[in-house]
Amino acid sequence: MKVDSRVEKHRKQKKKRKWIYWVLGIGFGLLLLVGGYLFYLYNQVGSTVDVMHEPLERDGDPSRLKEIDGLLNDGKAVNFLLLGVDERQGDRGRSDTIIFLSLNPQTDSMLMLSIPRDTYVNIPGHGMDKVNHAYAYGDVELSVQTVEDTLDVPIHFYSRVNMEGFQQGIDAIGGVTVQNDRAFNQDGEHFPEGEIRLNGEQALKYIRMRKEDPRGDLGRNERQREVVTAAINEAASVTSITKIGDILSILGGNVKTDLQMDHMQTLVTNYLGTRNNMKTIEFNGNGQNIGGVYYYVVPDEDMNRVQTEIKNHMNGS
Repeated sequence: MKVDSRVEKHRKQKKKRKWIYWVLGIGFGLLLLVGGYLFYLYNQVGSTVDVMHEPLERDGDPSRLKEIDGLLNDGKAVNFLLLGVDERQGDRGRSDTIIFLSLNPQTDSMLMLSIPRDTYVNIPGHGMDKVNHAYAYGDVELSVQTVEDTLDVPIHFYSRVNMEGFQQGIDAIGGVTVQNDRAFNQDGEHFPEGEIRLNGEQALKYIRMRKEDPRGDLGRNERQREVVTAAINEAASVTSITKIGDILSILGGNVKTDLQMDHMQTLVTNYLGTRNNMKTIEFNGNGQNIGGVYYYVVPDEDMNRVQTEIKNHMNGS
């Protein structure tokens, strides 16, 4: 009986060890699988960032890089310029969508300003003209300089998006949901009033409509802000491996930015919460015919108001 009990005890211990090895094996396998995916994803992101990365001339200044790193490490407000560009073969195009974003992690808030493309501003080296002509004259570099001078605040990063890529990106995240305040038709598509779900093609048509809107460009800018906000929220919730891969592929082919990989990691870690408290502002100007050309003219007092709102947001007041 003693022999049998020892055999039985040994058999149970052996069985227990097998169970432990089995569990550890599965755990190790899962770690390898997750780790392998994370390594793959990190490499994919790194590869995509390399393709997307297009620094401006000023980004080569070591003191500027030190300043940017200091702002991010200290959790200070940073400003972005988003340019939506319709690029055609042999034509640089114009920046039809111009959005200024300010992210302040200290107040967990984001400020968004759409700049109407016809806004009458001073373009360095070219005089007073439409703000979107800055891109035609001097690409992103001059667009950034023009908006910095106009708003009297620094722009720390830019992102330029080909509008075709915008459409593909919306499809990759599965579409966006918006609240449409006015029923209208655009390019053969009907957009009813109320909450609507848009795919990429529909979203592009939705943000391009202005002729049927009594507010013209301001109404279109409001729809642009709404779609961008919805896209940020949708993208932030994406967990599907397939979707992430699709998004990375689309970003790589259609987005240019001066963000570096470590900057992106810091922004995702410390600044993502700002999207939960978003405030939108806009200019209060008027259309004027100057020399036979239509411009959107912003009075000095209203420009001062917008500048003050941005600076207050950056300072957390």
